[in-house]
Amino acid sequence: MSRILVTGAAGFIGFHVSRRLLAGGHTVSGIDNLNEYYDVQLKHDRLAELKDEKAFTFVRCDLADKSGLFSVFREGSFEYVVNLAAQAGVRYSLTNPEAYISSNLVGFANILEACRQHPVKHLVYASSSSVYGSNTKLPFSVHDNVDHPVSLYAATKKANELMAHTYSHLYRIPTTGLRFFTVYGPWGRPDMAAFLFAKAITEGRPIDVFNNGNMKRDFTYIDDIVEGVVRVLFAPAAADPSWSGHAPDPATSSAPYRLFNIGNHQPVDLMEFIRILERILERKAIVNFREIQPGDVVATYADVAALTDAVGFAPATPLEEGLSRFIAWYGEYTRARSTAP
Repeated sequence: MSRILVTGAAGFIGFHVSRRLLAGGHTVSGIDNLNEYYDVQLKHDRLAELKDEKAFTFVRCDLADKSGLFSVFREGSFEYVVNLAAQAGVRYSLTNPEAYISSNLVGFANILEACRQHPVKHLVYASSSSVYGSNTKLPFSVHDNVDHPVSLYAATKKANELMAHTYSHLYRIPTTGLRFFTVYGPWGRPDMAAFLFAKAITEGRPIDVFNNGNMKRDFTYIDDIVEGVVRVLFAPAAADPSWSGHAPDPATSSAPYRLFNIGNHQPVDLMEFIRILERILERKAIVNFREIQPGDVVATYADVAALTDAVGFAPATPLEEGLSRFIAWYGEYTRARSTAP
C-alpha cells in the first residue's frame, strides 16, 4: 500500500479523503495548521476520528513554514501528495487578503518545492470552481479560459494551477488540479450554506440569501468529491501528445499536467436548496434577502466530461439524499457537542 501525505487533514475534504485512503489500507500522514477561520473544535473532532487508525499520523504544521514542511517530507518518504490545505472562503478574502497570500501562494510554492526535492508519483491539489470568475458560458469547462477571477481567493487558486504547470514542465512532476464545486455533507464547514442554513433554521434565526435568491449552485456531495480525488490520485497525470502551443488547451499540456472539474453537473436554484432543507428539517426558514456580494458569482455548473473520460466517474448523489445524510449527521453531532463535558 502507498504512503500518502494529505494536507488540510483536519479540514472538511481532507478529513474525508484521509478516512477513505485509510479504509483502502494506505498509510496516511496528515498535516494541518488548525487555524481559527472556523470552529477549531470541529477540526479536533475530525482528527479524533482519524487518530483511531494505526496507519494515520498527524503533524501540526503550516504550509508557509518551509522548514517544518520539508521536515515532514524528509521523514515521510511519500509516494503521493493530496494538497487540500488552503485559506478558504471568498468573502473572507475581501478583508483578510494576507491569509490567502501566506497559505495559498507561499504555502503552495513550498508544497511544489518539497515535491521537487522529494519526488512523488503524483501531486493532486484543490483548485476551485471560483476560478471561472466572470465567465457566463455554462456549463463551466476545463477547456475554457479562466483569466478573469472576481475574488482574491479565486486568483490564488488560478495561480496554483499556473504554478503547478511550471513545476510539471520544468521538473516533470505529475500534477492534477481539481476544481471543486460547492461541496457539502457530514462534517462540513460551518461557514458554508448547508451548515449555516441548517443551524439558523433549527434555532429559529433568519438566513441571509444573497442576490435576492437568484443564484444557482452545483452542490456536490462529499462522497462524490472523495471518489473523484482517490480515482485521480492513483491515475497520475501524463503529457498530452496532442497538445499544441498553436491552440493551447488550458486543461492539459505537453507536461504531465491536467485539470478536472468535480461537480454534480446539475445546478440547483438556491431557493430550491432552501426548500429541500425546510422539508427535511420540517421547519420554515426565515429569509433575509440581500444584494449580491462582491466576489460572488450568480451561477456555477460543472462540465465533468474530462473527469469521466479520464477515470470513468461522475458525481451523481441527488441533492435531497445528500442533504438528508448531512442533516442526520448534524443532529447527532450537535447533540453530542451539547452533552460533552
